[in-house]
Amino acid sequence: MVDAELLKILVCPEDKTPVTPADEELVARINEAIGSGALKNRGGETLEDAIEGGLVREDGAYCYPIRDGIPVMLIDEAIPLGELSAHDG
Repeated sequence: MVDAELLKILVCPEDKTPVTPADEELVARINEAIGSGALKNRGGETLEDAIEGGLVREDGAYCYPIRDGIPVMLIDEAIPLGELSAHDG
């Protein structure tokens, strides 16, 4: 997972609010949606590769993926969590 010291300084690149690690349930839901081809990132690209973890923005709107142990803190790479809720059920 992300180093605790790094986590202290990481913020959302859009609104500069803190981010917190996604729990296992959220990561599983994201990966399930990715597996079904139903999830796009903010840049509009359909996600194809599962994430190993994520960092959730303070307001819960977006999750920044963690790939190969590295947080991808780019606005276009953020996963809209509202879109994820629309695919649940």
